[in-house]
Amino acid sequence: MTKNFVLIFLLTCTFQLAFGQRGSFRGIVFDNSNSKPIAYATVTIEGTTLGAMTDEEGLFIISDLPLGVTNVMITSIGFDSLVAAVKIGKGINHQNFYLKPADVNLGEVLISAAKTKSKTEVQVSRISITPKEIKSLPSTGGDGDIAQFLTIVPGIVSTGDQGGQIYIRGGSPVQNKILLDGMTIFNPFHSIGLFSVFETEIVRSADVLSGGFDAAYSGRISAMVDIKTREGNRKQLGGLVSVNPFQTRALLEGPLFKPKNGSPATTSFILTGKKSLIGQTSKSLYSYINDSIGLPYDYTDLFGKISVLSETGSKFNVIGFNFKDEVKFGDISTLGWKNSGGSVNFSVLTPGSNFIIGGLLSYSSYEVNLSEKDRDPRSSEIKPYNLQLDFTYFGKASEFKYGIEVNGFRTAFQFKNNVGITIEQFDNNTEIGGFLKYKYKSPKLLVEPSVRLQYFASLGTFKMEPRLGMKYNVSDNFRLKAAGGYYNQNLISTVNERDIVNLFVGFLSGPTEKILLPNSNEATKNKLQSAYHIVGGFEYDLFENCNINIEGYQKTFTQLINLNRNKTTAGEPNYVTETGVAKGVDFLLKYVQKHYNIWAGYSLSYVDRDDGEQVYPTIFDRRHNLNLMFTYQLGQRNPWEFSARFNFGTGFPFTQAKGFFNKFDFTEGIGTNPIVENQQIGVLYSDVRNGGRLPDFARFDIAAKEDHRIQQKSKIGSTCKCYKHFRSPEYILF
Repeated sequence: MTKNFVLIFLLTCTFQLAFGQRGSFRGIVFDNSNSKPIAYATVTIEGTTLGAMTDEEGLFIISDLPLGVTNVMITSIGFDSLVAAVKIGKGINHQNFYLKPADVNLGEVLISAAKTKSKTEVQVSRISITPKEIKSLPSTGGDGDIAQFLTIVPGIVSTGDQGGQIYIRGGSPVQNKILLDGMTIFNPFHSIGLFSVFETEIVRSADVLSGGFDAAYSGRISAMVDIKTREGNRKQLGGLVSVNPFQTRALLEGPLFKPKNGSPATTSFILTGKKSLIGQTSKSLYSYINDSIGLPYDYTDLFGKISVLSETGSKFNVIGFNFKDEVKFGDISTLGWKNSGGSVNFSVLTPGSNFIIGGLLSYSSYEVNLSEKDRDPRSSEIKPYNLQLDFTYFGKASEFKYGIEVNGFRTAFQFKNNVGITIEQFDNNTEIGGFLKYKYKSPKLLVEPSVRLQYFASLGTFKMEPRLGMKYNVSDNFRLKAAGGYYNQNLISTVNERDIVNLFVGFLSGPTEKILLPNSNEATKNKLQSAYHIVGGFEYDLFENCNINIEGYQKTFTQLINLNRNKTTAGEPNYVTETGVAKGVDFLLKYVQKHYNIWAGYSLSYVDRDDGEQVYPTIFDRRHNLNLMFTYQLGQRNPWEFSARFNFGTGFPFTQAKGFFNKFDFTEGIGTNPIVENQQIGVLYSDVRNGGRLPDFARFDIAAKEDHRIQQKSKIGSTCKCYKHFRSPEYILF
């Protein structure tokens, strides 16, 4: 596999040299006030149709240009336009640009970054979330958090504010990968469910890929949430402190080495920390709770990042984090988890070529422990490492990317079920993979085929995963799109999909032992979780700044593996398998203006599982889900912000009870006396699994925020909030 990548690399370099009689222009666009990169700025060559849009790092590349002097025009919403003369010579020409924040409203600028991006990228089942949108959502305590915003994204369902687990288009939490600057974060949501481990103030972008994602992503069969953080301020020291009844936050950022003589080369840092207060404040805020205990949730999140930027735009980042969570339900049970680790990532803009080389090395440790009264403790641990190296080549109307990846993780798990059977796993796993992705762009057609080759060493299994995405620009305002692919993963969860709420979230590797097909004595062909995706839809711009996105999808889960926590004898298998199908339609309308935003999302979905005995809906099969959000800003510098959010969802399925009986545990064996022994209540469940439906659910949140500016670059924020909840059978705490 490595030899093939080397061959492709050499052939691409030869292809580059063949076009050496023309030039390529490359650069990075920065904000002049703080040296931060400006994403999705439009760069055009005057007098031609050639141009590009900057990526999240502010980088752009325009290939196949005639030699000589030409003018470059750069525009971005919120900044003054810039026109500069540049000289295009043979090979690669690099130049950086600095845009000044606009002193006047640029709302009339017709160039829309979002619209340009929608016409130049496939973006099937991909919703990009901005920090501004996260902060605009009416949120508990006034602090916007991606954990709360994800629940309004079409296709995403949450079973409540406790546990913080999300289900994306029919996939359970273990089938969704959460990435932070390329690192996998296990269980990124705190037990209270309202807050994640991610600090909103440092989020640069957050992309939800709910299906049909390309081969650059691996290891999950349902969805990806790709979060990227920004660098610290490169020009001056700054920070913030925030306190509300639920948590306190702090941030500090600034340059370690400032830029000199107009050079962008700098080294900066950013540090953040969060600490929960709800355990103390809830004693007085919620009088109906035992005031000696309060809400038993406690968490602490620490994150740090050092970023180095070179003269030519190459980057080097060092990241470290430590996240902790604890829940104490009096003397009944105590649960705690901690997640710590770090990474080094880099992006090298190679001189003299259109290649970008990227890399990542990361290591982390996630541990969770549960101690319960009158039960044996449970524990789970996973220690993963990841090594990635990728190469991207930019052509005139195409982009070619390939890479290799090595993943390894160690799992340790110990659990004793209700009948005293011990289930445990201590495994080391290694996966080796590589991918090829090609993107072709024309004014009308965008095609993005890709393939992933994955070898699961611990299971001795090789998989080829073809994937395809495409978009057709029917007109300037109407675009058709489709995607599909094949996906595998070697990771299962200790949480069963039939659990409504389970705070003990552990992770296991795919079993090396023999596992059987659903309700059968026949062995499975492999020991991976697998799925096929197919997605189709369209985007339509109703008018300026108003867009509708509609997608239909189906995910066919050809093999799902769950821990057999109900085994009653040592001879029964530790794992059970089933299949499933998730299908539906997602609708999203976004309307963005200077003073107000509107977000309307609706999902119609069907999520079924088949265990070989019967086909049944999952506990997160919410048939209809509607989310509406409105934000209005008032004032010259928008010091006031009013926002409201309404959510309606039909009831979740549940298994109905037929009756109850006296249950004896026979703790003394055959000598147990049923006449004098204490009896427990046993439940007789319906033969139809999840045949009932809970009542419909609705909630309505409103919020108002005000910013008081002390200086040009300082402000104080205050927030008042009100909540109104209607009938709710779910686990909503606030």
